[in-house]
Amino acid sequence: MTFQPNPGDGIVVNGTAYTVGQHPAAPGVAYAQAGRQGIVYQLIPVNGELHEAKALKVFFPKFRIPAMVYQSEHMGNYREIPGLQVSSREVLTPERNGDLIAEYPDLLYAVIMPWIHGCTWFDVISDQRNLGRSESLMLAKALAAIGSSMEQRGLAHCDLSAPNVMLPFFSEVKLPEGAAAVELVDVEQMYSPKMDRPDVLLAGSPGYAAHRTVHSGLWSAYADRFAGAVIIAEMLGWSDPAIVNRAWGESYFDQHEMQTPCERYFLLKKSLGQRWGTRISDLFGRAWDSQDLSSCPTFGEWLIALSSVSEEEVVEEAPAATAAAAAAAQDDDSDESGSERSREVPADIMASLGIEPGTREVNDNVVGRLFHQARDLEKAGNLSGALEIFRSAYHFVKKDSPLEVELAAAIQGLEEQLRPAEESSNKGIKALLSSRKFMLSTAAAIVILAGSAITVNQILAEKAENRQMDAQRLAEQQAQEKEEAARKQEEEAQKQQEEAAKKEAEAKKAEEERLKAEEAKKAEEAELARKEQEKSELQAKYDKQAKYEAYLASLEEKKKKQALQEKYDNQAKYEAYLAQQEEKKKRQAQEEAAAKAEAERQAQARAAQQAQAAQLQKQRSQNVVELVALYNKAYNAQVAGNKDRAKNAAREFIALYNKDKSYYKTVGKMSSRLNNLQQFISDDSHWIPKL
Repeated sequence: MTFQPNPGDGIVVNGTAYTVGQHPAAPGVAYAQAGRQGIVYQLIPVNGELHEAKALKVFFPKFRIPAMVYQSEHMGNYREIPGLQVSSREVLTPERNGDLIAEYPDLLYAVIMPWIHGCTWFDVISDQRNLGRSESLMLAKALAAIGSSMEQRGLAHCDLSAPNVMLPFFSEVKLPEGAAAVELVDVEQMYSPKMDRPDVLLAGSPGYAAHRTVHSGLWSAYADRFAGAVIIAEMLGWSDPAIVNRAWGESYFDQHEMQTPCERYFLLKKSLGQRWGTRISDLFGRAWDSQDLSSCPTFGEWLIALSSVSEEEVVEEAPAATAAAAAAAQDDDSDESGSERSREVPADIMASLGIEPGTREVNDNVVGRLFHQARDLEKAGNLSGALEIFRSAYHFVKKDSPLEVELAAAIQGLEEQLRPAEESSNKGIKALLSSRKFMLSTAAAIVILAGSAITVNQILAEKAENRQMDAQRLAEQQAQEKEEAARKQEEEAQKQQEEAAKKEAEAKKAEEERLKAEEAKKAEEAELARKEQEKSELQAKYDKQAKYEAYLASLEEKKKKQALQEKYDNQAKYEAYLAQQEEKKKRQAQEEAAAKAEAERQAQARAAQQAQAAQLQKQRSQNVVELVALYNKAYNAQVAGNKDRAKNAAREFIALYNKDKSYYKTVGKMSSRLNNLQQFISDDSHWIPKL
């Protein structure tokens, strides 16, 4: 019988009674999440709290592997590591759970483990949810701490991606005190030196897989370094709205952009440098430009850098030598004690490397000693060890320096020799990387490179001083030339001033004569104007008297005409008033009739509109139900392995959705369903999530 439970169904596993949880966003549907290897159902204990819920992972037939029993027993040793709560697992076997498996054959080798509450990092990216600076830093540090703890034990998740990173920090369920802010799930591919290689390997998830190295699958101690660097960078970048708005979709990067000089990479690296410091952006750039996974920064390096960042402001980057020495000391101490961090290399070892304790000054023999060490490893046949020493030093070499050229040549030669046997040499590299001798050598190399940088800076400073002296001499010569030109210009200006003064005196004399002539002319014109004014005033008196007499005569005539006109006007007004009253009565009757007709028309229109709106809403509700049914039909068909039937259902969904897309995009997660079905049609390997 196929295991397809409904919400509230009871099930007893290993003597504990559970009920199947109900999906919070889809009443009447079991709370289940589909992944690449199977479907996970939520089981709520009958006698227990919600935070004690369990996850029942039912694998697809391809992934029902008997060795899962041994793997889960071994993984139980890591349940105490923060972020690996799902390592506490129980596998359903025919010996212990025969009756249950007989009833539901799909439960063969299914796994029951703690249910992780909260959203996934995938949900945060898909919803384009902005984070605060403190939230971003807290999540990034939590993930780096998990990765560092796993690396110290030789573990790797091997499928680190946004859907597999859970965020209990955002859970609405009240969790016990001390719960981790970040949890990893889907740990079936976990790498451990004590576990056998899985039969089926995953090649990483789109947007997080390093294309330069991933071909047939990930399964090594370094498998998480590149994907972890991308997720940490995403978590830090998600406090910057510009980064959130530029996200590709289900991840920040498109898989085709991985480890290429794309726009998104430069935008994210710039944001990390501005908001979190160049130390963080350099770690990300180092991972992005890495040639293999072992060259990526360790999670310990990420944790050291993130621990020095303030929640309020960007801190200055610590010197490269100090940071690398601290990272080397931490990794070395982790090898020996597994829990404590070393803070300083012993003084006797520092002295043996040519570094004076307290000052960290390097003598001239250290460079030769380090290169001799790498050459000795090469002669002894340990090419991987020699290559890793050169690579570690190369990260801190100044560009275009002689040391960079020499290191690059050595690295290229060793890579060409190792390329045919790269897979078989992983264990030798791992042993060398974890050795105390290698870490101390790397620390010394860093100090040497810092000294080389100082020498180059001195040479550049001398060249800059010579250029400055040449510029000063040129400036003095130009100043003398300018002084001579200014003197000549001053003499020319003085001569021009004298000529201008002479011309000004002549102009002043001519102006005085002109003013005298104008005053005489004005006096003559004023006398003529006075006489003309007297004549005009006398004529005005005569004209005014004549006008007054004419005015009196016209006023009398006007009074007579006005009285007669008033009679005619009054009669006309009365007749017009009667006509106006009659017209007003007719107009009022017409307006009342028109208003009544308009009211009836509006009432009919409102009734029709309401009926149409009700019919549209009813049809939309029916279509929403049909859309959900079509989506579930596509999902169930894909789970059953019938991709053609799933694609037909997906096409019916898209056709119905496009009939009224402006409305359906506002309903629940209908847009997410559309995006998932469109992606499934274009790529039938994409798994449709259960929404």
